[in-house]
Amino acid sequence: MTADTITAADIRINSRWLIPIEPEAVVLEHQAVIIQGSRIAAVVSQQEADLRFRTRETVNLPNHVVMPGLINLHGHAAMSLFRGIADDLPLMTWLNEHIWPAEGAFISEQFIADGTQLAMAEMLRTGTTTFSDMYFFPEIAAQAAHDAGMRAQISFPLLDFPTVWGSGPDEYLSKGEALIKTWKGDEYITPAIGPHAPYTVSDGPLLKALNLSEETGAPIQIHLHETAFEVTESLEKQGKRPVARLAEMGILGPNTQCVHMTQVDDSDLRSIVESGAHVIHCPESNLKLASGLCPVQKLMDAGINVAIGTDGAASNNDLDLFGELRTAAMIAKVVADDATALSAHQALTMATLNGARAIGRDHELGSLVPGKLADIIAVDLSDPFLQPVYDPASHLVYSNHGRAVSHSWINGVPQLQEGTLTRIDVADLMLRVDGWMERIRNQQAQ
Repeated sequence: MTADTITAADIRINSRWLIPIEPEAVVLEHQAVIIQGSRIAAVVSQQEADLRFRTRETVNLPNHVVMPGLINLHGHAAMSLFRGIADDLPLMTWLNEHIWPAEGAFISEQFIADGTQLAMAEMLRTGTTTFSDMYFFPEIAAQAAHDAGMRAQISFPLLDFPTVWGSGPDEYLSKGEALIKTWKGDEYITPAIGPHAPYTVSDGPLLKALNLSEETGAPIQIHLHETAFEVTESLEKQGKRPVARLAEMGILGPNTQCVHMTQVDDSDLRSIVESGAHVIHCPESNLKLASGLCPVQKLMDAGINVAIGTDGAASNNDLDLFGELRTAAMIAKVVADDATALSAHQALTMATLNGARAIGRDHELGSLVPGKLADIIAVDLSDPFLQPVYDPASHLVYSNHGRAVSHSWINGVPQLQEGTLTRIDVADLMLRVDGWMERIRNQQAQ
């Protein structure tokens, strides 16, 4: 090996274990990830890296597993400021009597900016590098994510009734179209369309959303079959299940993300399979609100792409995607009556490559493959609660907590170093969060 065959690069990450996701169900040892600019240049053994590369920075992680950054594909980021204000309530009571009134009282551009930053701090600290948001003032959330250097799918809200962000469907769609034009093609922000749910959006606005999606390529994310009540009400009012209604309208397709799907019969399954739509599983929110259980293994066995999300911190109550994976894997086994359902490796794929597929970016994200974007995390397995390490994949899903994440990079830029956030001023953020807490607590006490 001569000097002219040695390649210069920016960062070398040496890890004890590496889970690339592609190829699937593989754990490699003593690997090096080479980053050049915003992309992965190589994934090779540390011995080979010594011979082939010289980097300006080397990060040694002798007790860590390195893997792709996690993709949290459903949430309402700024609702982190409502964490814990309305617990132990059924969904419609939670929404109608607590969350919607609180939103009416407090939602503003500044609320969204501060709440989104709080959510990003938590997600970055626990391994998420890409998130999907569906909430008010999406232009503020998009800018906050972009400023922090975090990837996000930002879905603008669409409902039949007025909110603080708009007077009705026409204004939502007009503002949403402007959002798509502003951010389309951005490497961090993926603009999307977010009709809230079949029971809050009528046929006319849904068809306009579909037309906008077809014209711009923007994905559609919608809450769907979240509860048995939703399905029963649709049968009474529409004479059909919500999935059947959306399928007949052409709303379901490869660019559609169906969130929750706790109520699935054979006709629903056929419609999702035939349409190529994706399912976003939110297990902990579904449990906490007693919404139901998504039959994940059945969906996967049918060939449906299933990704995962936390939902908002007001109904979860955290945004730790590793915790979500553990819950998802446990539930899947009980629902399928099969201890082999949703294995640890399948769960990790659900939170990485499957999420990338759902937003149409699996050619760039979701696995540690040369040429893909350098969105990478490292998890420290040295603590006693993670010892001994027989199978790192098992530990990540069944024993780990997101706080064991020690490092992350997005686009090759450090976001977390030795557990410390590099681009969010946490002390300043906490002052703003405390201010919101006092205002919200005082209003709740009245």
